[in-house]
Amino acid sequence: MDDQSGVFSRITLGRRSVRAFLPNAVGDDLLRQLLQSARQAPSGANLQPGSFIQVRGLARERLSAELVAAFRAGQQEVEDYAYFPKPMPSLLRRRQVAAARALYGALGIAREDRSARDGQFERNFRFFDAPVALLITIDRDFGSGGYMDLGMAIYGLMLAAEAEGLSTCAIGAMATYPGLIRRTLGLDEKETLVCGMAIGYADAAAPVNATRTTRCALDEYFRVIG
Repeated sequence: MDDQSGVFSRITLGRRSVRAFLPNAVGDDLLRQLLQSARQAPSGANLQPGSFIQVRGLARERLSAELVAAFRAGQQEVEDYAYFPKPMPSLLRRRQVAAARALYGALGIAREDRSARDGQFERNFRFFDAPVALLITIDRDFGSGGYMDLGMAIYGLMLAAEAEGLSTCAIGAMATYPGLIRRTLGLDEKETLVCGMAIGYADAAAPVNATRTTRCALDEYFRVIG
C-alpha cells in the first residue's frame, strides 16, 4: 500500500458519526472549502443535484425550538421520502437494533429508560450543538438517481471534513419534519428535506463519542459471477 492509499484508508476508517462537539468555531472559509470538495463528486449528466443550507444564529435557535416542541408533543408529519424499508426485513432490523445498542450502551442508557432515550434523540434536532448546522435538500422533481448522486456528495463532505480534523454526523431525523422546516425557514415547497448534518471538532471526552458500530463482512455484500 503506498502512502496516498494509506492516507485515504486512515480517513475512511477514522470517520465516525460524532454526537458531541467542542465549542470551537469552524471558519466560513474552511466550510466553503469542504463544500467545494464535496461537489467534486460525480453525478449523472453532471447535474450536481442537491443543496446545502447552513442554518445559524436566531434562525437556528428558532428552528431547533420548533423541532423539539413538535417532537415532545408527539407530532407527526408525512415525510418527503421513505428512508427505511417497510416492513423492515429481519436482517436489517438486527443491524438497526445493534446500532441502537451501541449508542445507548456507550451512554449507559437502559433499554427501558424511555425518557433518557428520548432526551438523546431530541439532540438530533439541536444538531448535537455542533458549531455548524446544515440542512441538505434536493429538488422534488429529481428522480431516484439524484439521491444516489447527492449521497456521494454528502459522503465527500464527510471525508473532506475528516481530512481537516473535523467530525460530522448526518441527521436523518430532520427528514421527519419537512413541512415544519420549510415553514420555519421559508424554503420552497419543492425543496425535499433529505437530512441534516452537524460539523465541528469532536469532544473526545464525551461518552457518546465512544459509540462504535460494525460493518458487514465482505462476503455479505460482494459476489463474483463468471
